[in-house]
Amino acid sequence: MPRSPLSLVLWAVLLLGAGSSGLLAYIYSGVYDISATKQHTALVYWILSTARCQSVQAHASGSPPPLDLTSADHIASGLALFEQHCRQCHGAPGIAPDAAGLGMNPSPPNFAQMGRDLEASELYWSISNGIKLTGMPAWEHRLSEHERWAIVAFLKSSPAVSPAEYLEQSSRLTSAGKRGTADQTPDAPWQPEGAAQRGRAAIQQYACSTCHVIPGIRGPDAQVGPALRGIAEQLYLAGVLLNTPTHMVEWLRHPQMVKPLSAMPDLGVTEHDARDIAAYLYMLH
Repeated sequence: MPRSPLSLVLWAVLLLGAGSSGLLAYIYSGVYDISATKQHTALVYWILSTARCQSVQAHASGSPPPLDLTSADHIASGLALFEQHCRQCHGAPGIAPDAAGLGMNPSPPNFAQMGRDLEASELYWSISNGIKLTGMPAWEHRLSEHERWAIVAFLKSSPAVSPAEYLEQSSRLTSAGKRGTADQTPDAPWQPEGAAQRGRAAIQQYACSTCHVIPGIRGPDAQVGPALRGIAEQLYLAGVLLNTPTHMVEWLRHPQMVKPLSAMPDLGVTEHDARDIAAYLYMLH
């Protein structure tokens, strides 16, 4: 006797509920080994790898880069930036990653593999936004647009760079103090529209939730610094500055100058990001 549509729906709900309960029980049992010394299972690795590749392809813009990726100057600039920020995890021609990069699971992809397999727009998106669950940070808040594209220029050229060439160029650029700033443009004027939304993203990128409980930001139950709910109603910041937007930006950017020996570290917050973060904090109640 065929089942009615309603009974089929009820069976589907029951099966879904049983599956969810089983998954929760598995998670809370602690059976799954999260140690980095154990490989991911084949299924978990496939899920992470496929989700990463499909997401990058879906979100990367196909717009042409704003600079010539074949320019020797841009490649050299990107090489210097890569040596400073990326080589530690991804390695370089003839140079292994540092201990942190070697110990990651999953392992960061090799620089030459990325330069060969990914489109320039995909590299730029990945560098700018980072990749969840991999340890890859988002560099949008730390490097300018031109610096990020310069790294792309180097990566696209990297399969043809020999170990001797990389060592010679990185040594020369380091000794000359060149940090890879060719053809940079000034930051665009700060825009108040969308500031709170940008600030929420910036808070995550500066790891503020590792010290503070912040409404709307998912993170650990941090009790290192004060919870930031209702910070807009506070009279003072750090006990020394009147709570105004200008002073908030000053405190976010230079806490050690405002209050020497404060536990609040200098995170290198830019002027734009500080204004955006302040906009988000002042909407918390």
